This record gives sequence, C-alpha cells and structure tokens, in this order.
Amino acid sequence: MAGNGISWKQRLEDQMDPQWRDEIDQFGGQVELRKQGKLDEKVFAETRLRRGVYGQRYDNGRRHDGISERALAFDDRPTKGPDTLWDAPGMQRIKIPFGGVSPEQLEVHADLAEEYSDAVLHVTTRQDFQLHYIHIEDTPDLMRRLGAVGITTREACGNSVRNVTACPLAGVCHTEAFDVSPYASALMEFLLGHPDVQDFGRKFKPAFSGCEQEACGLVNLHDAGFVARIRDGERGFKVVVGGGLGAVPHQAEVLSEFTPEAELLPQIQAAARVFARLGEKKNRGRARIKFLVAKLGIEEFRRLVEEERAVLPHDDRWTAYLANMAHTSGEPVRPSTPLNGGARPPGFDAWAETNVYHQRQAGYAVAMITLPLGDMTSNQARFLADMARKYAGDNIRTTVEQNIVLRFVAEADLPELFSELEAAGLGAPGASSVVDVTSCPGTDTCKLGIAASRGLAAELRKRLTEKSAQLPQAVKDLRIKISGCFNSCGQHHVADIGFYGNSRKIDGRTVPHFQVILGGQWTENAGSYGLAVGSVPSKAIPETIDALTDAYAHGREKDESFQAWIARLGKRNVREILKPFMAVSPYAEGPEFYSDWSDVREFTIGDLGVGECAGEVVSLFGIEVVKAESQAFDAQISLEEGDFSTAEEFAYKAMLSAARALVRTEYIDVTEDPEDIVQEFKARFFDNERFFDRFARGKFGQYLLDRFQTPVTSVDANEASRRIEESQLFIEASHACEARVSAESAAAVQIEPPPGA
Repeated sequence: MAGNGISWKQRLEDQMDPQWRDEIDQFGGQVELRKQGKLDEKVFAETRLRRGVYGQRYDNGRRHDGISERALAFDDRPTKGPDTLWDAPGMQRIKIPFGGVSPEQLEVHADLAEEYSDAVLHVTTRQDFQLHYIHIEDTPDLMRRLGAVGITTREACGNSVRNVTACPLAGVCHTEAFDVSPYASALMEFLLGHPDVQDFGRKFKPAFSGCEQEACGLVNLHDAGFVARIRDGERGFKVVVGGGLGAVPHQAEVLSEFTPEAELLPQIQAAARVFARLGEKKNRGRARIKFLVAKLGIEEFRRLVEEERAVLPHDDRWTAYLANMAHTSGEPVRPSTPLNGGARPPGFDAWAETNVYHQRQAGYAVAMITLPLGDMTSNQARFLADMARKYAGDNIRTTVEQNIVLRFVAEADLPELFSELEAAGLGAPGASSVVDVTSCPGTDTCKLGIAASRGLAAELRKRLTEKSAQLPQAVKDLRIKISGCFNSCGQHHVADIGFYGNSRKIDGRTVPHFQVILGGQWTENAGSYGLAVGSVPSKAIPETIDALTDAYAHGREKDESFQAWIARLGKRNVREILKPFMAVSPYAEGPEFYSDWSDVREFTIGDLGVGECAGEVVSLFGIEVVKAESQAFDAQISLEEGDFSTAEEFAYKAMLSAARALVRTEYIDVTEDPEDIVQEFKARFFDNERFFDRFARGKFGQYLLDRFQTPVTSVDANEASRRIEESQLFIEASHACEARVSAESAAAVQIEPPPGA
C-alpha cells in the first residue's frame, strides 16, 4: 500500500485515461478467467493479441538445457509457481506513435524490462518497443504502469490498426513539406479502439512521411501511407493504400494526389470501412488490404471510398486537433551553438560522419544512437533518458532502422555527448550505413523463424565493422536487411542486399540457408522491391557479401547506385557472382556448416544417412526441382527484359514443375499436364494439409491452385513480379515439404520391426 492507504494500482489509475483503465481492468479479468479455465483459449488469444501480448519461441538455438541464453538472467528470478499461465514466457509489444518517447516514458520502459523481462528493450522496424520473456499474468500491471505515462499496448497486434509510424526527422528535416508528427499522433488517437477498425481480416499499418524522395516513413510498403504536400498554401497529403511486404510484396497505389488536412481522418475512416466490409475474412493469406486493392483495382477502390465518405456521419474529432496541434518539433534545453574548432575526443569525427544530422534549425543537430540488433539494456535506456534531459529535452525518437535519435542537440555539445555515449557503450558509429544491419528476431524468439537472422546480422556487423575503414563510400552507403523467414519483418525487400531464411536438404540433412534479395530501393519511401536471386548456405553469406560489394565497388560507373548497377549487370551476370557460394562442397566438410549462426546445435530434422554406394545420393525430388528453380530464374530474366507475359508464364510453370517434383516422390507416373499435376498435388499434399507446416508455408500451395483456376489474360509488371514471388515461395514450401516427408518416412523405417521379429 502507498501512503494514506492508497495502493500503487489506485494511484496509477488516477493518472491514466479512464477508458484505458477500464480496458486494462477488463483484460486483467480475462487473464484470471483463462487461468481458471473459464475462457476459451481461441477467444483469449484474440483478446491478448489486441493488447500486444504474444506467445514466443523459447527453445531457441542458444539454449542450455531448454533455457534460452538470453533469458538466463530472467530465469534466475524466483519462479512464479503453479499459477503461471504459460509454460514458457511470451512477448509484449508496446506502441510508440511516430517513435516519440519522453525521458520519463523511457525510464518506465527500462523499469518494466528489468522487473518483468530480461532487462533488454528491443526496438522494432516499426518504431515499437518489445519486451521478451514476460509472464502473461504480469501484463495487466505492466499495462497500467505504461498507461500512467500515456502509453498503450492496445492494438499493438491483432486485426486492427497497428502503430502509426513516421520519419524520425519530422520537424527538423531540410526537405520536408511540414512536420507530420501531429498528424500521425491525431490519426493514432482517432483510430485507437474506433468501432470501424475492429472487423478487419488482418492488420493495418499506417505511415507518414514529410517528403517524397527520402526513405522517411517508407509509405509505399504500408497499408496506408501519407506524404506531406502543400498546394496553393494549403497543407495536405498524397495518400496511398494497398502497400505491404510479407511473403509477396505489393507497391502502394495512389488513392489521392492531394487530400486536404481537414479530410485526412474522414478519408482514412471511409477507407477502413470499405476494407472491413469487402476485405477477405476467411483466408488469412489473402486478407490484407493490398489484396483487396489489387482485386478491385485502385479506381474502383477509390470510388468506393468516396462513396463511403459521402455518407459518413460527421465527427468533430476530424478537425478538432487542427486548432491546437501539439508542438512536436521540440523545446531545446540549451541555446543553439555551432560546432567550431577545438579539441574533439578520439573517434568523434568517425561517429559524427554517420551519426549526426544537422537540422534545418541553425546550430542544432540530431544525434543518432546506434543499437546493434535494435537492443539496449535497461541501464542504457535510463542513461539515454538522462542524456535527453541534459542535451535534448523530450526529443527522443525510435527509428525504423532500430535505433534511437536525440534531436535539438546544440552542435557545440556533440563532442561532450559523444564522450558520454562512448562511456556507456552507445557511441558506435555507422548509423544507417552498411554496418547498421537490420534484423527481425528470427529463431531467437519468433515462432515463425526458420533461420537465425539475428545471429547472421551480428556476424555481418562484426566483420563489416572490422574493415569499415577500408570500404569505399559507395559500399558504406549500402543497406543490408535480414528476415528469419519469408515474411519480411526485417524489410529485406527494400534493402540493397536483403536475405530471408530458408533451408535445403543436403545428404539427408537440413542445412540453414538464406535467400538473397538484390536491388531493393530504400529511398523514395521504399520506391521499389528487390527480387530473389538464389539461395546460399547460411555460413557462406559473409563471403557472398564480400563478393557482391567488391564487384560493385570495382564495376560501378561514376555515382551509380547499387540498384542501377544490379539492373545494368542483369540477373544472369549477378547470379554468376553468387554461384560459387550457392554450391555446397566448399563448406560441407566442416560440422559448423550444419549449424546456424549463434546456434551450437546441428540444424537438422533428422539424420537420414547416406546411401551405400560411394557416390553422393541425390533424391528424385532434388533432381527434378532444379527445373522449377531454373524456370523461376528465367521468369526474372523475362521480367528484366520487359516481357511480362513470358515472365508470368515461366513463374507459373515453375510452380507446376515444383508440384510435379513433389508428387513424383509418391506417384512416379504423374504426367506433365497441368490438370494432372494440380489434381495430384491437391489430393496428395494440399487437401490433407501435408504441405502445411508450423511456418505457415502451406498457404503458398494456394498460389498454384488460384493460378490454375484463373488463367491470366493480360499481365503488367506488378502482376508478373508478384507471380515470380509466389513461385519462389511455392518452391521453398515444396523443399520444406519434401524434407519433412522424407524425415517422417525415415523415422518410420527405423521403428519398423526387422523381418522375422
């Protein structure tokens, strides 16, 4: 109890929004009901996800007797006893609208990470915070403590509007039309819990950008994006919808070239109502708004939104915020002073070159704090809160590259700030450079992770840092992004060099691989997406990076971007660079080849052994799936040459070939007729869900079935590109299915009694 007989919980409730308080109390009651077995798990799962509470992978690659190495400190605390709801801890996602967080809020996060988690705060690629290894019965109290400082976890997950992201330089950028932060905040507040966004088939992610040409908010890869524009002295936004990465990325389409600021909220409300009414609900794999926009066409979607807008009941909140918008550009704590000559600490110049952005406000700068893998400890978070108060006031923002920025730092204070950051282990240079590798959690904590994206990112960061001084500037400017699976949480599609985790079976053993994605465009708000070029064993990725960057450094024309160099070289020539690293033989001799990064265990789903003959045994599937991979690559060549119909046809044929290779492992006489292939694949692998696995790859079988049932009549570049992505994912799923079925067959043989037993 606190003073005067008032409990800490009561004191916190007095400090938070009454609606938030009631919602958290309701969730706490649902937790208790679930503990007592009085609430169905499926119903509760939707409830907790809408509060940002996830289950997580616990037995990861760095385990010790079943306990994650990262969680060892956490597990040293007293056990929760028989009342623990889950056998393994989970994860709490916390929404940080436009990445803006005050020193007080950051300190609360630090306390929560230390008390309920493993004392690590993780920054995501959508500017959220995540706490791992939390116990679910702790989450209502955790939410109350956040609510008391103005932060909610509501709809941090679930089929609703997720965190509203925005450029971390909003308000201080030289090229922005205006500061988008107040609009991002208003959109979040308006849509949070709004009845019109509670019936989506899948999640909905918005983003704001102050200008077109930079990366800023990456609006083109979002469900809804807003780019600041001024027309005839009036503020407004270019509005795009239907973007998204995931397994098959879509570029956003233009809903409106100019939406006046007063129409921002009603227009997105109308779009949400159209999505809720017409979006897919049963098939989660087709339930994002990008599929609805692609199905209807942007013209029809625009017509429906305009029609919906015309009948919307008036809401004063649409424009109320405009009369008194929050001041978000910052209140400096020190007078602006330019950075002149004088003594500078060792390492400062290298840090300032990559980690300092000079604001449009003269004499002030943004200091970017590099967080390797997006992680900082509770002590580091408290330290940054102190640094913000001392140098930057309340100007703290998270970034989509998993870093932290302090804004409105007087330029003359930068050397002193750097020295303090260095002492706290936060003075690493290389922000937004090739060293600053972005990664999703991968197999560390994600249930869908296939490969160790964080382990690979850490290794690449280490190697690139060691030789960064020798790297040419063109290579330093590249971005590397890694996802642990095909879902692109690491945003690999918009990287110069991207990777996503997959696997291949070699000599009956599963070997971790990463698919290489080249030529994505980070600038122009994620202007275009890269395409897969080939799959490389995980342990060969560092050498692959060396080969690609060396070829680019020596082969580029003056001022030629990596994307332009890839396009000029062509897919065939690029693949020749990768070929030596795609081969198994140079790496397979060492046992480390069969383990993933940061994982001491062998990456297998069963040692199937080697045949008795002296030669290497290659399965029938292994031989025949090569045809599918070749056709998928030919599809990329046709796309590159502008022959979209041929590209789409090759991609479809690649899926058919992969399906036939899979069917022939059980039915050797399947013909090459598409109807025969699809019928056998559907009966033997899809309808019975043998094609499905815990990574949700089974849904990729639907790509083949849909294409077979609906022949195309005309193809543009976007559709051809999507079909190529679908074929690549179908091939990956076929590999995984064959490996799984083979392992099951081998296990069955081992337990079969010997003849005569």
